[in-house]
Amino acid sequence: MFGKWTRRSTLLVAIGAAGLLLLIAAALFIVRRQADAAPVRAAFSDLLRDLDRGAVAGIVISGDELDFTRRDGTTARTTAPANYVTANPDFIPGLARKDVRIDVKAPRDQSAYDYGAVLIAVLFVGTLGFALYRMNSGRIPALENKTRAADREASTVTFDDVAGVDEAKEEVRELVDFLREPGRFAGIGGRIPKGVLLVGPPGTGKTLLARSIAGEARVPFLFASGSDFVEMYAGVGASRIRKLFKDARRHQACIVFIDELDAVGRSRGGTSLSHEEREQTLNQLLVEMDGFAPNQGIVVIAATNRPDILDPALLRPGRFDRQVTVGAPDLKGREQILRIHAKKVAVDDRVDLRQVARGTPGFSGAELANLVNEAALHAVRSGRQIVTGGDFDQARDKVLMGAERKSLTMSEHERVTCAYHESGHAVVAALLPHADPLHKVTIIPRGRALGVTMQLPEGDRHTHTREFLEAQIAILMGGRVAEEIFLRQMTSGAGNDIERSTEIARRMVCEFGMSPNLGPLAYRQADGERGAGISESTAQRVDEEVREIVMRGYETARQIVDKRRAAVRAMAEELLVVESLDAEGIREILGRSA
Repeated sequence: MFGKWTRRSTLLVAIGAAGLLLLIAAALFIVRRQADAAPVRAAFSDLLRDLDRGAVAGIVISGDELDFTRRDGTTARTTAPANYVTANPDFIPGLARKDVRIDVKAPRDQSAYDYGAVLIAVLFVGTLGFALYRMNSGRIPALENKTRAADREASTVTFDDVAGVDEAKEEVRELVDFLREPGRFAGIGGRIPKGVLLVGPPGTGKTLLARSIAGEARVPFLFASGSDFVEMYAGVGASRIRKLFKDARRHQACIVFIDELDAVGRSRGGTSLSHEEREQTLNQLLVEMDGFAPNQGIVVIAATNRPDILDPALLRPGRFDRQVTVGAPDLKGREQILRIHAKKVAVDDRVDLRQVARGTPGFSGAELANLVNEAALHAVRSGRQIVTGGDFDQARDKVLMGAERKSLTMSEHERVTCAYHESGHAVVAALLPHADPLHKVTIIPRGRALGVTMQLPEGDRHTHTREFLEAQIAILMGGRVAEEIFLRQMTSGAGNDIERSTEIARRMVCEFGMSPNLGPLAYRQADGERGAGISESTAQRVDEEVREIVMRGYETARQIVDKRRAAVRAMAEELLVVESLDAEGIREILGRSA
């Protein structure tokens, strides 16, 4: 909105500057015309001298202002002394005796507006008004309606295009059926829900689900974004909310969709004046959803990924009756999503999309769509017109590990250090029983890392055991241990590994209650500050427990690397030659070095 306002302000300044220059030119022209039309000023003594010698042909008396015309045709204006004409009764008869034509006019009103000044003011105000009118495309900002209606013919997304969120789709499908056949539910006294809130992380398909409703529903579908109601003008948001529901009430049944509800539905409170306009907008939304005005047949659907900051009044029954969670898809859902997006590109029949889905745990629908697109782009860059399994592997590696930084040149010493570092990670990960299987090891710089050891879980994991977390710490410590044992050095390359292992250990102690000495207690408040609300002695014990867990993982990694020195050395030497090893290559090296 700021960029849009800046462009409009620039346009207004340009139009105003042009109008101001035009007004200045008009004012100079008017002043020049008035200056040319005004008679020449003369002294009063000049008038008396011209009268004595009979050179005056006519005179116009307007109070103390005297305009006289000489017999040679020239004109002049002078000012007589105060009350000179009325105090000298012989003045006017004397003029008549000298054959001077006399004309008397009412004195000029000095308080009257000058016509030129009035014209300039009118032109200036008119120019500014026209500029404001054009700046807003002929619409008053406060009354501009940003609500859009979905075109039924243009709405091509249906429920068949939504996959991976079967439970959420069923909830919404029931809502559409309610609108299509209200009598079927009203027969037993059921009423239509007034609002449905779609909640989930970014990219899981909340907006896509709403678009599918527009494609499936046979009722009008109005949609707007939460930011459409937040403006810098006071009262604009509330006015647009009223206009939205006024348009909705014109239909017997209607669906209203508000995307990014948290932009307008944030909890009220605080003393900042900047919140006043947003709170007025929220109040109007609360009243429209469940107030005195009838809303029969109007269903409000909203989407947000921040339900924790919404106002409690929005979430009560009678406003948003249902909260539908749209989460990350499982293995079956990921396969369905991949098949939907794979229809849009030429995919080799030998590609196993289920296997691709297995290798993308935790991916959202948007990330899977990006994966298919990256695979298609990789195929085009490789000079092929069909997407193969190798393209999907390259696309997955790019999404998970980052793009290859081929332009980054490492010295030979750095390559050797990176090779042993990643080999340490890989050997520890391969030999720990509770770790995820290895997928790839590379010393090609990707993203912000000089090398990457990548693991892929065999299935979706929603909880983590203590053994799994301890294995993760040992794997992270494997790179530093390999540097110390084989290269007799410490580098900054293990900085991120140390940070991540410390964070895992701290969460084990402070959140998961996995410390036998401190017990199943939470040492972190809801605001996320570590150690908040605990005593100094307890904080010291927390630090000691965290250090003990990390050092235990460090010792586990040291024992494994020291025991399998041949495997680490062989893997590092192979990486220096081929730069990347897949899971099969890693198993082969471990088998030869056993």
